[in-house]
Amino acid sequence: MLMPKRVKFRKMMRGRMRGKALRGAEVSFGDYGLQALEPGWVSARQIEAARRAMVRVMRRRGKLWVRIFPDKPYTHRAAETRMGKGKGNVEYWVAVVKPGRIMFEIAGLPSDVAQEALHQASYKFSIKTKVVGRHEIGGEQA
Repeated sequence: MLMPKRVKFRKMMRGRMRGKALRGAEVSFGDYGLQALEPGWVSARQIEAARRAMVRVMRRRGKLWVRIFPDKPYTHRAAETRMGKGKGNVEYWVAVVKPGRIMFEIAGLPSDVAQEALHQASYKFSIKTKVVGRHEIGGEQA
């Protein structure tokens, strides 16, 4: 499971996910990418499940890049506890994903296999995604 080796502060505030992704919004390494269409938190378990789904379709061919990393701690209070007594314990780690962010990239595969692998990965996320090619910007051919 992905998580930081160490962090400066154990717990983090929730923050806001306004606007579009400025960085990581283009397919840089591979031929096809999986792009987020809405903002959300993607857990380390979802990232790992998507990676395994893609590797299964790829059958040890091609190369895969994971472009997001879960570096935000998600805290959760125990069930049936009273108010107060501070913030809950860290339960798992999430990656903050904004619209436009490329989450995964694939190269070295036939077009149909690469798109199928990314399509299988899209089922693992709670946010809407789409498969984009290297030269597609905003869904149009450049």
